[in-house]
Amino acid sequence: MEMAKTTEQTALSAVIGFIGGVVATGPMTVAMILWHRRLPATERYPLPPREITMKLARHAGLSDRMDSETRSGATLLAHFGYGGATGALYGAVAGRIPAPTWCKGVAFGLLVWTGSYLGLLPGSGILKIATDHPARRNLLMIGAHMVWGATLGAVTQVLEEETESGRAKPFSKSLLPHRDV
Repeated sequence: MEMAKTTEQTALSAVIGFIGGVVATGPMTVAMILWHRRLPATERYPLPPREITMKLARHAGLSDRMDSETRSGATLLAHFGYGGATGALYGAVAGRIPAPTWCKGVAFGLLVWTGSYLGLLPGSGILKIATDHPARRNLLMIGAHMVWGATLGAVTQVLEEETESGRAKPFSKSLLPHRDV
Protein backbone atom coordinates (compact mmCIF):
# COMPACT_ATOMS: atom_id res chain seq x y z
CA MET A 1 0.00 0.00 0.00
CA GLU A 2 1.37 3.42 -1.01
CA MET A 3 2.03 5.81 1.84
CA ALA A 4 0.50 9.26 1.78
CA LYS A 5 2.69 11.95 0.27
CA THR A 6 4.29 14.45 2.59
CA THR A 7 3.50 18.14 2.21
CA GLU A 8 6.91 18.63 0.60
CA GLN A 9 6.31 15.81 -1.89
CA THR A 10 2.88 17.21 -2.78
CA ALA A 11 4.37 20.70 -3.22
CA LEU A 12 7.09 19.30 -5.50
CA SER A 13 4.45 17.42 -7.50
CA ALA A 14 2.46 20.66 -7.85
CA VAL A 15 5.58 22.46 -9.14
CA ILE A 16 6.18 19.61 -11.58
CA GLY A 17 2.54 19.86 -12.65
CA PHE A 18 2.93 23.61 -13.16
CA ILE A 19 5.91 22.99 -15.44
CA GLY A 20 3.98 20.26 -17.25
CA GLY A 21 0.99 22.56 -17.67
CA VAL A 22 3.11 25.34 -19.16
CA VAL A 23 4.88 22.92 -21.50
CA ALA A 24 1.56 21.29 -22.53
CA THR A 25 0.07 24.67 -23.39
CA GLY A 26 2.52 24.91 -26.32
CA PRO A 27 1.17 21.97 -28.36
CA MET A 28 -2.35 22.90 -27.28
CA THR A 29 -1.91 26.43 -28.64
CA VAL A 30 -0.51 25.15 -31.94
CA ALA A 31 -3.46 22.74 -32.29
CA MET A 32 -5.91 25.56 -31.54
CA ILE A 33 -4.38 27.85 -34.16
CA LEU A 34 -4.26 25.16 -36.86
CA TRP A 35 -7.82 23.95 -36.20
CA HIS A 36 -9.10 27.54 -35.96
CA ARG A 37 -7.89 28.12 -39.54
CA ARG A 38 -10.11 25.27 -40.72
CA LEU A 39 -13.31 26.71 -39.23
CA PRO A 40 -15.84 28.39 -41.51
CA ALA A 41 -15.20 32.14 -41.76
CA THR A 42 -18.23 32.96 -39.59
CA GLU A 43 -16.76 30.89 -36.74
CA ARG A 44 -13.22 32.26 -36.94
CA TYR A 45 -13.72 34.95 -34.33
CA PRO A 46 -10.98 35.14 -31.67
CA LEU A 47 -10.24 31.99 -29.72
CA PRO A 48 -11.21 31.88 -26.03
CA PRO A 49 -7.79 32.82 -24.61
CA ARG A 50 -7.93 36.10 -26.58
CA GLU A 51 -11.60 36.70 -25.73
CA ILE A 52 -10.95 36.10 -22.03
CA THR A 53 -7.79 38.21 -21.88
CA MET A 54 -9.37 41.15 -23.69
CA LYS A 55 -12.51 40.99 -21.53
CA LEU A 56 -10.35 41.15 -18.41
CA ALA A 57 -8.20 43.94 -19.93
CA ARG A 58 -11.34 45.98 -20.69
CA HIS A 59 -12.63 45.40 -17.16
CA ALA A 60 -9.28 46.59 -15.75
CA GLY A 61 -9.32 49.65 -18.04
CA LEU A 62 -6.19 48.53 -19.90
CA SER A 63 -7.44 47.51 -23.33
CA ASP A 64 -7.35 51.05 -24.79
CA ARG A 65 -3.63 51.24 -24.02
CA MET A 66 -2.76 47.89 -25.63
CA ASP A 67 -1.46 47.65 -29.18
CA SER A 68 -1.69 44.45 -31.21
CA GLU A 69 1.62 43.03 -29.94
CA THR A 70 0.70 43.76 -26.31
CA ARG A 71 -2.67 42.07 -26.76
CA SER A 72 -0.96 39.00 -28.23
CA GLY A 73 1.65 38.95 -25.47
CA ALA A 74 -0.97 39.31 -22.75
CA THR A 75 -3.04 36.55 -24.32
CA LEU A 76 -0.09 34.16 -24.45
CA LEU A 77 0.98 35.02 -20.91
CA ALA A 78 -2.53 34.47 -19.57
CA HIS A 79 -3.00 31.24 -21.52
CA PHE A 80 0.32 29.73 -20.45
CA GLY A 81 -0.25 30.97 -16.88
CA TYR A 82 -3.66 29.29 -16.70
CA GLY A 83 -2.18 26.13 -18.22
CA GLY A 84 0.52 26.16 -15.54
CA ALA A 85 -1.89 26.86 -12.69
CA THR A 86 -4.26 24.07 -13.67
CA GLY A 87 -1.28 21.80 -14.32
CA ALA A 88 -0.19 22.41 -10.71
CA LEU A 89 -3.55 21.06 -9.55
CA TYR A 90 -3.03 17.99 -11.70
CA GLY A 91 0.47 17.47 -10.34
CA ALA A 92 -0.78 17.62 -6.76
CA VAL A 93 -3.45 14.92 -7.27
CA ALA A 94 -2.38 12.74 -10.21
CA GLY A 95 -0.26 10.37 -8.14
CA ARG A 96 -3.30 9.44 -6.07
CA ILE A 97 -5.37 8.36 -9.08
CA PRO A 98 -4.90 4.73 -10.15
CA ALA A 99 -5.11 4.98 -13.95
CA PRO A 100 -2.76 5.05 -16.93
CA THR A 101 -0.98 8.38 -17.34
CA TRP A 102 -2.49 9.23 -20.73
CA CYS A 103 -5.96 8.46 -19.41
CA LYS A 104 -5.49 10.67 -16.32
CA GLY A 105 -4.07 13.48 -18.43
CA VAL A 106 -6.80 13.44 -21.07
CA ALA A 107 -9.52 13.12 -18.41
CA PHE A 108 -8.03 16.08 -16.54
CA GLY A 109 -7.90 18.11 -19.75
CA LEU A 110 -11.60 17.40 -20.31
CA LEU A 111 -12.32 18.29 -16.68
CA VAL A 112 -10.52 21.63 -17.13
CA TRP A 113 -12.54 22.34 -20.30
CA THR A 114 -15.81 21.42 -18.59
CA GLY A 115 -15.08 23.36 -15.41
CA SER A 116 -13.82 26.40 -17.30
CA TYR A 117 -16.27 26.67 -20.22
CA LEU A 118 -19.41 25.37 -18.54
CA GLY A 119 -18.72 26.73 -15.04
CA LEU A 120 -16.03 29.22 -14.08
CA LEU A 121 -15.93 31.48 -17.15
CA PRO A 122 -19.68 31.85 -17.76
CA GLY A 123 -20.37 31.90 -14.02
CA SER A 124 -18.04 34.86 -13.56
CA GLY A 125 -19.41 36.65 -16.65
CA ILE A 126 -16.10 36.45 -18.50
CA LEU A 127 -17.23 34.31 -21.46
CA LYS A 128 -20.50 32.95 -22.83
CA ILE A 129 -21.24 29.38 -21.82
CA ALA A 130 -19.84 26.82 -24.28
CA THR A 131 -23.33 25.73 -25.34
CA ASP A 132 -23.83 29.21 -26.85
CA HIS A 133 -20.81 28.75 -29.16
CA PRO A 134 -20.87 26.79 -32.44
CA ALA A 135 -20.36 23.03 -32.11
CA ARG A 136 -17.19 23.10 -34.27
CA ARG A 137 -15.58 25.65 -31.95
CA ASN A 138 -16.46 23.51 -28.94
CA LEU A 139 -14.98 20.44 -30.66
CA LEU A 140 -11.83 22.47 -31.41
CA MET A 141 -11.50 23.47 -27.76
CA ILE A 142 -12.30 19.98 -26.46
CA GLY A 143 -9.69 18.48 -28.78
CA ALA A 144 -7.15 21.12 -27.74
CA HIS A 145 -7.77 20.30 -24.07
CA MET A 146 -7.25 16.61 -24.85
CA VAL A 147 -3.90 17.48 -26.46
CA TRP A 148 -3.04 19.58 -23.39
CA GLY A 149 -4.04 16.82 -20.99
CA ALA A 150 -2.14 14.06 -22.79
CA THR A 151 0.99 16.23 -22.94
CA LEU A 152 0.57 17.30 -19.31
CA GLY A 153 0.32 13.67 -18.20
CA ALA A 154 3.41 12.63 -20.16
CA VAL A 155 5.57 15.57 -19.04
CA THR A 156 4.63 15.27 -15.37
CA GLN A 157 5.22 11.53 -15.42
CA VAL A 158 8.74 11.95 -16.80
CA LEU A 159 9.60 14.67 -14.29
CA GLU A 160 8.06 12.73 -11.38
CA GLU A 161 10.08 9.65 -12.35
CA GLU A 162 13.25 11.74 -12.29
CA THR A 163 12.49 13.02 -8.77
CA GLU A 164 11.73 9.52 -7.47
CA SER A 165 14.61 7.58 -9.00
CA GLY A 166 17.69 6.68 -7.03
CA ARG A 167 19.88 7.96 -9.85
CA ALA A 168 21.48 11.37 -10.04
CA LYS A 169 18.84 13.87 -11.01
CA PRO A 170 19.28 16.40 -13.81
CA PHE A 171 18.91 19.38 -11.48
CA SER A 172 20.69 17.97 -8.43
CA LYS A 173 23.91 19.30 -6.91
CA SER A 174 25.38 15.82 -7.00
CA LEU A 175 28.88 15.49 -8.39
CA LEU A 176 27.96 12.09 -9.80
CA PRO A 177 27.64 11.98 -13.58
CA HIS A 178 24.13 12.00 -14.98
CA ARG A 179 23.08 8.61 -16.35
CA ASP A 180 23.32 9.94 -19.92
CA VAL A 181 27.01 10.83 -19.49
